[in-house]
Amino acid sequence: MKEKLSVWKLTNTVVMLAVSILFLLPFIWMLSASFKLETDVFKYPIQWIPERWNAVANYKEIWAGQYAFYLYYWNSIKVAVLTTLISCAVSALAAYGFSKIDFPAGKWLFLIVLATYMVPSQAILIPQFILYRNIGLFDSHFGLILLGCFSVLGTFMLRQFFMGLHNDYIESAKIDGAGHWRIFWQIAFPLVRPAIATYAILRFIWTWNDYQNPLIFIRTDKLYTIPQAVDKFASMNGEFYSLIMAAAVSAIFPLLITFIIGQKSVIEGIAVGGVKG
Repeated sequence: MKEKLSVWKLTNTVVMLAVSILFLLPFIWMLSASFKLETDVFKYPIQWIPERWNAVANYKEIWAGQYAFYLYYWNSIKVAVLTTLISCAVSALAAYGFSKIDFPAGKWLFLIVLATYMVPSQAILIPQFILYRNIGLFDSHFGLILLGCFSVLGTFMLRQFFMGLHNDYIESAKIDGAGHWRIFWQIAFPLVRPAIATYAILRFIWTWNDYQNPLIFIRTDKLYTIPQAVDKFASMNGEFYSLIMAAAVSAIFPLLITFIIGQKSVIEGIAVGGVKG
């Protein structure tokens, strides 16, 4: 029986390794192409390790050429970080209220909030566009940040974690004279920190990769985020695939760093969500 389990584990490991390599191949090719001369990008068979390196020139053109990638990076970092911080705070407060505060029609209100998740974001683009034009938030980073400050999915996700907390903690704090605001920040928030960190990582990735909202609500070139910048760069340099790949690698690099740094929190969040009682 033990031998069968060992063979099964070994086979499963080999299969998962093969699938992982298969999924990584496009990224490896993109990284390799960004280091090559343009004439070597589509050579067959594929040169995974370039024979002639042109990495410095390619990335110099991206960062120090006529396209201000450093400005677009700063725009994306500002929008993604502020959106993530505000969204985490709003979603956590709403989740705590829906899970630990008993108020009239609370369950029905939560169901109404949850029902809005079924409305496609594309269905409300026109009303949002008209509203933003009328109140002066169009073509501004503040308006873009405001769009991502509230997340139904984040509220629902964090509510499930708050519901896993024993009410004994809340009742003990109330007996000691603590209000809900103090209970949230000093007791509930630290206990679900892995879950909030998990949502923060997901929110950052979603915001960084968001193309639709900046495309609709941003018009000024200097306010572009990375997805818009890469699209603009690709449209103007469609024949230079080495440069396009260098721009794409530059665009996803912060996401890789974020995931590498935060993967422990993601695992802890999943573990906390799987333990009840």
